[in-house]
Amino acid sequence: MKLTFSASTFIALGLLAVVFVLVAIVPMLPGYDPYDQNLAASLLAPGETSFDGTFYLLGTDPLGRDMLSRLALAGQVSLTIGLAAVTVSLVIGVTLGLIAGFFRGWVENLIMGLADLQLSIPRVLILIAVAALIGPSVTNLAILLGLTSWVAYGRIARAMALSLREREFVLSATTQGATPAWNIRKHLLPNVLPQMMIVASYELGEVIVLEASLSYLGLGVQPPLPSWGLMVSEGQTYLELLPWLTLLPSIALFMLVAGVQFLSQAFTAENDSSAEIVKVRS
Repeated sequence: MKLTFSASTFIALGLLAVVFVLVAIVPMLPGYDPYDQNLAASLLAPGETSFDGTFYLLGTDPLGRDMLSRLALAGQVSLTIGLAAVTVSLVIGVTLGLIAGFFRGWVENLIMGLADLQLSIPRVLILIAVAALIGPSVTNLAILLGLTSWVAYGRIARAMALSLREREFVLSATTQGATPAWNIRKHLLPNVLPQMMIVASYELGEVIVLEASLSYLGLGVQPPLPSWGLMVSEGQTYLELLPWLTLLPSIALFMLVAGVQFLSQAFTAENDSSAEIVKVRS
């Protein structure tokens, strides 16, 4: 899997560099405190200084909390949920897809029937309904997003397994007594994983947007823990007079998702099979 250094690649690296500074460097700066409230310094504009002489680079929210610190913590929360959800869906999807493609028959029909059933129901509706039932929390959100994102991995892993199971190295191992589990682990999985990483890069952006959407609706991350979607929702009350309360988390979300998407496209540019995967995924 190669990386093509095009204009979009440099844009992606630039966007992700800004996000990295926000989520990794900002928390180490002096004065970082996303929970400290100072009502005397509430709703300060970016670049203003409070009465006690504290400078706020990105201003403060209605409770006087530092917006820069809140954005940094919200970015950490979004990335944690996104990476955890992608890991869950990757493990489930690849496992079920390889099993379906290798064994065929009723096993394949059962797994792919489950995938088709899940695809027939709008994903957002499933997320809203289940999140309302089990209650919002970071752990529940990560697991729920992971359980509803496995189908893309499963369908592609199955398609690749159907081809790989007929290859000479798999048939040779089978004739020499290799078990299906050994073949899947030693032959199919190493050939499937590189392509699955590309699919995961696309899914990461989508999962982060879904997390922000649920948090915006009040079904995701709960206060006082910040989330970019939750910050957008809270800032809407002051949108006409204080637009930065909504624009700042929106810009941060855009930079992360756009950076991930542009970078994943760069990885597929040198890989024809990966490009086909992207077409199937879309």
